[in-house]
Amino acid sequence: MSTYVYGITAASHPALPKKLSGVGDPPRPVRVLTEADLAALVSDAPDGLRPKRRDLLAHQAVLAETGAAGCVLPMRFGSVAPDDGSVADVLAERAEHYKERLRELDGKVEYNVKAVHDEEAVLHRVLSENPEIRAMTEANRQAGGGTYDQRLRLGETVVSAVKAREAADAVEVRGALEPVAAAVSTGPESAGWLANLSFLVDRRAAETFVTAVEATRKAFPHLELRLNGPLPPYSFVEPGPAEPADSVLGADAGEE
Repeated sequence: MSTYVYGITAASHPALPKKLSGVGDPPRPVRVLTEADLAALVSDAPDGLRPKRRDLLAHQAVLAETGAAGCVLPMRFGSVAPDDGSVADVLAERAEHYKERLRELDGKVEYNVKAVHDEEAVLHRVLSENPEIRAMTEANRQAGGGTYDQRLRLGETVVSAVKAREAADAVEVRGALEPVAAAVSTGPESAGWLANLSFLVDRRAAETFVTAVEATRKAFPHLELRLNGPLPPYSFVEPGPAEPADSVLGADAGEE
């Protein structure tokens, strides 16, 4: 039977799970494997596991309940090892790395911030900032809309200006929030977002960080900011030295 891995913590964690249920239908009981002063939160891995809502929530619930009482290094949903022995071997081999990350992440949570332009507001801003676009727009208006080539050139110029504004705004958002965070990680690029940033925040500074996000919203009314958190520090569980990035216990957890 293969072993599903939820996360790693210290063997001395004050609230290791005893009656938690994890992924699967029916839900598999969560158990604890200990090795080298570390503990892995695991269960039997169900066959044909897919990222269904119930299982995603079960994975998060195990981490949330355990993480409420102490630091846990979250694993990516779907992290599966061949068996319990393989998990114990990895804990022993990479013990120093995991202990270092537990020390570094103790008392910290993750907030994810995604930013996207309000289309109407950003077009208004681009127009106000760019005299060339204003002149082209006015020339086309006076020419009854302009020729096809003129409209095409205007459209290309506007698109270029919006892309430049996206890049500048991504830098601005990071610059506004990074000073109130312990660390920042850039998430995968997506056509839907101009910025996808994860911030590592001390639990005691969480209110300060949320306030900074609200201030950023007010300072950049042409942006829509989506805040998600607090979360386990998914984006800050780096692989250890010489570990492959897709290693079951080396990979950081993906953002849901």
